[in-house]
Amino acid sequence: MSIEKNKTIEIIKSFGSNENDSGSADVQVAILTERIKNLTEHLKFHKKDFGSRRGLLSMVGQRRNLLQYIKNKNEDRYAKLIKKLGLRR
Repeated sequence: MSIEKNKTIEIIKSFGSNENDSGSADVQVAILTERIKNLTEHLKFHKKDFGSRRGLLSMVGQRRNLLQYIKNKNEDRYAKLIKKLGLRR
């Protein structure tokens, strides 16, 4: 499921280098994490929604690739991002 515009702006402010930084890998990972959380809640009630489940797996893979990119570039930045988002890695 998508997220509200206000929530997206809040995520960009907290994870981006400035208010207009919506394309950095950190911001993309944070937005994907929020979308994954929303879709996970949706799938708890709609167990047979296989189209959404496929989209969820796609988003998880995309987030994984972005996290791997961040880890290869700067390990300290990766560790801070994982801790801030509360991901298990």
